[in-house]
Amino acid sequence: MNHSARAFWLRSPGHGEIRDVALAGPAEGEVLVRTLYSGVSRGTETLVFRGGVPESQHAVMRAPFQEGDFPGPVKYGYLNVGVVEEGPRELVGRTVFCLYPHQSRYAVPVSAVTVVPERVPAERAVLAGTVETAVNAVWDAAPLIGDRIAVVGGGMVGCSVAALLARFPGVRLQLVDADPARAKTAEALGVDFAAPGDALGDCDLVVHASATEQGLTRSLELLAAEGTVVELSWYGDRRVALPLGEAFHSRRLTVRSSQVGTVSPAARAGRGYAERMALALDLLADPALDALITGESAFEELPELMPRLAAGEIPALCHRINYTGSGLT
Repeated sequence: MNHSARAFWLRSPGHGEIRDVALAGPAEGEVLVRTLYSGVSRGTETLVFRGGVPESQHAVMRAPFQEGDFPGPVKYGYLNVGVVEEGPRELVGRTVFCLYPHQSRYAVPVSAVTVVPERVPAERAVLAGTVETAVNAVWDAAPLIGDRIAVVGGGMVGCSVAALLARFPGVRLQLVDADPARAKTAEALGVDFAAPGDALGDCDLVVHASATEQGLTRSLELLAAEGTVVELSWYGDRRVALPLGEAFHSRRLTVRSSQVGTVSPAARAGRGYAERMALALDLLADPALDALITGESAFEELPELMPRLAAGEIPALCHRINYTGSGLT
């Protein structure tokens, strides 16, 4: 049976459009998913939207079900929640998460979807990809009970990391951001907030997620001797300067990268991508994480919405895209 669908494409940097799609299938071993919600991760997706992926990273930055190539035309995205319409009997009617772009229907292998637990609403499940990144970051960071920790950068990833670190007993934790509006988000997550100039120093661990040179420099300044910065920001085609003279060596500081493309080597043996995603969805049972969803628009609005998100006109963490009232479901 053929199915029709609609998908959002980046036609060229800064210009998006919705295209009609003809679907065949699903084939054996696949499911057909009808999208309920997708999410725009403002950091990575707006960088892609403005054409900021350097040529050397075109292959590394491909999303699992991306079509086309950077800088465009390209269909890009990775936060999608829908209902299985066709496929194995045990999955039909189930709500699932998939690392799929913004498209109203799609067919993917059964192994590409993760069932959303019943206690997690579909509206919140769009955060699964970002919480998965946070899980990997916390595995990489390996915090200890009683650590003094700062998360610098109160965007979608930084807030997710802070929400997970807040569960560790005995830690001193601050979310640090230049935008005072992030204080409300921090409060909803149960995390202390500080402006960069007011943040507490002598940190054993700083997780940096602001994607700014100033934020990374401030992260180094907040460390105690022999402390570690875990760098989560991805700068695309921008170069970053750091003060690696001064006291960097005498204080024996460390800067470590963390990236969700591989499972952290600190995870227990046998933990793979499926287990990491299932854990992320399980953690989304916490309603406090609703604070990371800061807006919602209909699917048809994406071509007009993305330039505004990229320009910062809409202050967003995760902006949710709703397919349920558009005549596409």
